[in-house]
Amino acid sequence: MAEVLTVRKALQLEVFQRTEVRIYAGEKHLDRPVRWVHAGEIPDIHRFLSGQEMLLTAGLGMGDTGDLQRAFVRRVSDARASVLVIELAGRMFDVMPAAVVEEAEAVDLPLVGLRDEIPFVEASAQVHEVLVENRMSQLIADEATGQAFMNLLLADQDYLAMTDEVARRTGLPVVLENVAHQMLAYSGATPESDAIVADWGAHSRAIHERHRPAISERRGAPTARPGSFRNVVACARRAVVLRGESWGWMHLLHGATQPTPADLNTLERAAAAVAISLLSERESGARSAQRQGALLNRLMLGDITGEEFVQNALGLGRDLRDKPLLVVVSARGEADGRDDSSLQAVERAVGGLGLNAVVGDIGDFALAVVALDRDVTGDRLARSLADAGNWGGLSRAVPAAGLQTAVRQGRSAASAAVATRADQFLRFDDLGALRLLVALAEGPELARYVEDELGPLLSHDAQSSNPLLPTLRAFLDAGGNKARTAEVLFVQRRTLYYRLDRITRILGLDLSSSDTQQRLQLAVRGHDLLRHSAPRRR
Repeated sequence: MAEVLTVRKALQLEVFQRTEVRIYAGEKHLDRPVRWVHAGEIPDIHRFLSGQEMLLTAGLGMGDTGDLQRAFVRRVSDARASVLVIELAGRMFDVMPAAVVEEAEAVDLPLVGLRDEIPFVEASAQVHEVLVENRMSQLIADEATGQAFMNLLLADQDYLAMTDEVARRTGLPVVLENVAHQMLAYSGATPESDAIVADWGAHSRAIHERHRPAISERRGAPTARPGSFRNVVACARRAVVLRGESWGWMHLLHGATQPTPADLNTLERAAAAVAISLLSERESGARSAQRQGALLNRLMLGDITGEEFVQNALGLGRDLRDKPLLVVVSARGEADGRDDSSLQAVERAVGGLGLNAVVGDIGDFALAVVALDRDVTGDRLARSLADAGNWGGLSRAVPAAGLQTAVRQGRSAASAAVATRADQFLRFDDLGALRLLVALAEGPELARYVEDELGPLLSHDAQSSNPLLPTLRAFLDAGGNKARTAEVLFVQRRTLYYRLDRITRILGLDLSSSDTQQRLQLAVRGHDLLRHSAPRRR
């Protein structure tokens, strides 16, 4: 990582070792960065400063009265110079004027005196040489960072690997979330960041959505200032832009220490790499190095037809010919306690029933194309998988020509099982309205709809110990019947009326309207679908 040249480091250069260097004011600010060196002997030298300069002068333009000298120091400070270095060899001053010292202390400007003359041109040359070396080091480091993420992309790594790389390079916790503020990846954990991640919605919404005016910009990455919000870890975030739209954000939880330029460069490179990997992942579906997984990928890509899939499966020893085909998308139950994966569980269940199948890994699920026999129905296969601690979705039984459609059906049913927390296999034909929501959840439309309808209420709940969304959900599930809602929630009607009144004020909607209830019912179910989708995180 390239070092930053500070006032303290600049004063340690060889040219300043030729004389006695004394700090007269602003010693606690010697770690300010030095971006350039300027020398001059005119009263309005401040007009030629643009910030973070080391100003070298013999004092000839500072004036011979205390008022003039104070004004000179104030102008230099207002120009955001990093340090004022004055030669005290007798050309203007033998000792540092008291007015200069007092004003420098008042405006927190580092003030340095040099006992003897030094060639200002040599001082400029040495400082500039260090700046050039640091810049070259930074460029090399930036190139290495970019190459690291390029290597991950070439190795077909996903956003989990990108998140890990950011945490490794910065030494800071990293969170990747989507546009619905759903955490997808988490790496570099610390006890402090674990506490933030445990209530991620409060951090994400409270800082970055409700307090945008308090967020400053640095190299394009919004950074929440330490202390801007109570009990919140400050962080920098960078948008992940996919096809011109914001897909989500990558957060760098830096706490009280501001991130370095190298850290922010890493964050920016990672966000771009995540976008590229997501683009690839959307078009290639599940990724697997095994032959069966590769064959399933080709089917999901549309690279081969269902008939060609069956023919290629025969070359792998899987005879799916002339039989009804069922797509099973399966995951392991959390409380199952077995060490084997969803892939192994599906292979074992299918093999135990004597069926032929092509099985592959698609991340959190295993996907299988199973050839059914007359003696083994889809229900029997689902029961066998469920008995082994699996859950997921089933497509319709189709001929080979309908396999691509069946894959979409099975994945939709599995997504619905996630959203409804079903500990069983859901059939595609039994999904009802969930079919539409699951299809919308594959893009940003559902997340935007949920935010449009429920955003104010979700923001309230993220910062309140008494969330109102459960009340709204119960009210809608009861068809707007307040008496039944109060019974379900085990609260008095007066309490329920108070909560519904608050929801009405927050959303600005008439809850007694049937149209409003239909809108909110879709939004709540969509929110549940997005929230319960299994996050991929470390």
